[in-house]
Amino acid sequence: MRALRVATYNIHKGFSIFNRRLVIHELREKLRTLGADIVFLQEVHGSHHHHAASYTDWPVAPQYEFLADAVWSDYAYGRNAVYDVGHHGNAILSRFPIQRWDNQDISTHRFERRGLLHCEIKPPGWREPLHCVCVHLGLLGRGRGRQLELLRQRIERLVPAKAPLIVAGDFNDWRYRAAHELAHPLNLFEVFELVNGAPARSFPAVLPMMSLDRIYVRGFQVRHAHVHHGRTWARISDHAALAATLIRA
Repeated sequence: MRALRVATYNIHKGFSIFNRRLVIHELREKLRTLGADIVFLQEVHGSHHHHAASYTDWPVAPQYEFLADAVWSDYAYGRNAVYDVGHHGNAILSRFPIQRWDNQDISTHRFERRGLLHCEIKPPGWREPLHCVCVHLGLLGRGRGRQLELLRQRIERLVPAKAPLIVAGDFNDWRYRAAHELAHPLNLFEVFELVNGAPARSFPAVLPMMSLDRIYVRGFQVRHAHVHHGRTWARISDHAALAATLIRA
């Protein structure tokens, strides 16, 4: 196969904006409409005992397992923030086998736990694995700078220069530092910049003004890129979902 459909989405832990409603069931249905082969998710609950006791429709399985069910056969979850009643982090859902995965702690202070979820995926017919890294960077500029440095170092150390690579997630990068500190040194390209000339506006979902979410690629051409936002999507997260169709170069 040469064409690959990918998406990234900050799911806000399965709750609507301001945590007014549990929307994980609606979110699962919307996620499936994207038709993605690989999905990069942020703010995913692995468990939460209080929510499980409070909501009768809280999924029995972890959120990443519940979302993957019957569509994405493989998944990986990187637990980042751990607290008394549960934990949350990043997840990658894949229609193809995940050969190996690792979650690297890149937290810069104890009040904001962050990680890099790195998977090696084997699409059918590919001679080499596809490297996928799901990220959710911090809110403070100094911490984000250090996290971008750790991400760049990881890729330089573990991803062969000619291997296909996708780095996607919530960068919280309103100053566009990732372009100079990550993309340019690693020869990565942001899919919306290639198609539209600028990163997509993805936050807030109802009327996006800020470009916080990104999909960076290496070794691909971009056939199509789309932002899923507006009233319907804003009912299930404060971020818009991004999707792109990639062609192996």
